[in-house]
Amino acid sequence: MMKMKKILLNAAFVLAATFLGGCDDFFNPDTDVTLDNDDYISEESEMYSGYIGIMTKMQAIGDKVIYLNELRGEMVVPTVTAPTELYNIYNYEDDLSGNSYADPSGFYEVINACNDYLRKLKTYEESHSVNESHYKALVSSTLRIKAWMFMTIAKIYGEVAWVDKPMTSLRDLSQFDILDLDETMVACKNLLDIGYDNIDGTYETAWKDWVDPDTNLADSDYRRWDMMTPPYYALYAEICLWLGRYQQCINLILNEMNSTLSGSTNTSIAFLRNEMLFSHYFNFFNNETPYDYESASAIMYDYQNNQTNSLLKHFDSDYPNKYWLAPADVAVERFRDNEFDPLGNKTEDFRMKYTVSEYNGKWVICKFRPTSGSVVRPAYRDDVFVYTYRGADLYFMLAEAFNQLGRRFVVDALINVGVNAYISEFDMDSEGTYSGDWYGITPHWTVGSVVYNYTSGTSGIGSRKYGDRGIRGVECSYSNIGSRTFTSNTQSNDEELLKEMMLEMACEGKVYPAMIRMAKRYNNDYSFMSKYVGEKYESTGNASTIRNKIQNGEVFIKWDLEMD
Repeated sequence: MMKMKKILLNAAFVLAATFLGGCDDFFNPDTDVTLDNDDYISEESEMYSGYIGIMTKMQAIGDKVIYLNELRGEMVVPTVTAPTELYNIYNYEDDLSGNSYADPSGFYEVINACNDYLRKLKTYEESHSVNESHYKALVSSTLRIKAWMFMTIAKIYGEVAWVDKPMTSLRDLSQFDILDLDETMVACKNLLDIGYDNIDGTYETAWKDWVDPDTNLADSDYRRWDMMTPPYYALYAEICLWLGRYQQCINLILNEMNSTLSGSTNTSIAFLRNEMLFSHYFNFFNNETPYDYESASAIMYDYQNNQTNSLLKHFDSDYPNKYWLAPADVAVERFRDNEFDPLGNKTEDFRMKYTVSEYNGKWVICKFRPTSGSVVRPAYRDDVFVYTYRGADLYFMLAEAFNQLGRRFVVDALINVGVNAYISEFDMDSEGTYSGDWYGITPHWTVGSVVYNYTSGTSGIGSRKYGDRGIRGVECSYSNIGSRTFTSNTQSNDEELLKEMMLEMACEGKVYPAMIRMAKRYNNDYSFMSKYVGEKYESTGNASTIRNKIQNGEVFIKWDLEMD
């Protein structure tokens, strides 16, 4: 016991020194040094610090995932001062050789770091006595980062070089098996199923418990670390969605959400779209860290420790930022268009002001502008986080999967009115207690759930105060927003889901891949995609060219994997 405590204290020292301050070089690791050093895991504490090194490489590509998807998506346009590299991606150019934004090497560096770490971790474990549960969690979490990275590359480039062993340099990737998008999804599923060293992708890290066990969770500096790794249930569910394994996708997400909702006794509940969550909608992004009740996983940064991205540099117009990327006028107007966005008795969608703002006569993407209380943090800090999965992702994945299974009333609940509106679908006994399930959804989503409830400063056993209201649900001050229409036509319903994503997930790099996934589902019908992406090109006169490219399936960034 004393030995283990000493190890944990040592690990805590290493991690605190690197993640919380002081060691600048650690967060800018030299890839070649890392790869060439066969002994970088020479003691147990380095099992932990080595994994943090992988996460730093994720930090290097977090903003890039957004740029590469949004530039070719329906929302974002380059400004007049933007560099040619951004315009070339925006204009779907065929030749992007030498384009630093389009270069995929940063993504492959993450994969290479995962491969290298797994090999050296196994070597160390074979010759030392290590904490078995920690070892399994580190291996499993590394597998999930690796799978998420392969999947991300495939969604952007349409193909991946399946690199499954460490490389001393990132040169000619064409020597590896080249998998298309569909093949990549199968390979990612197999990676998580088969795993490494007989360990699959299901084990979770617990950084706070490992290195800071004596501190209350809310006070621990390590409480956010677990969020850096994509959780198994969300990652695997997305893979299932791409593979058409819809019921499995539903089961994975509902198992997590049902469990989370049943265990919560407060009015604020993780992932549940109720009034309490919506009253904190501004916190989803405009907060120093990911919002606890919305976040499933996120890539985080800390300016004080030289961890930055370039989102604000590109999006923000305040000096010293560049303001190279802006929301297209036509995209902004969708928040006010009653045909596109049923508004009920409102003139604009309440999410508009949390997504874009008008500054000095120009539209600016404000979604990634954190505040600290009432004070806006300096834009140059660039330490905003990037969600890999948040509550809205879970709702949309569920809705998409249920739609494919013909459950349009569930889709209506998840998007429009909330599960609470369908409370009659559950069984109720003589005492008013609800039970059973509705296509796998439990009463814990509703006000009919019996919980330990907090009311006016007093506590007692009662029903949940706020039930689920859906993605378009009602914030008290924004009541009566309209509902989308879902029919028996699954393709039409998918297009409605995409429209809703264009509002809820704007500028997050999520909509464009979803458009591709749905187009592939309907025999490569890219008409919806070409229509709404093409609209932002009308003002520049090349809308027809872009639409033709999209209609022909030229939706991925082209990059020659025969690298020098």
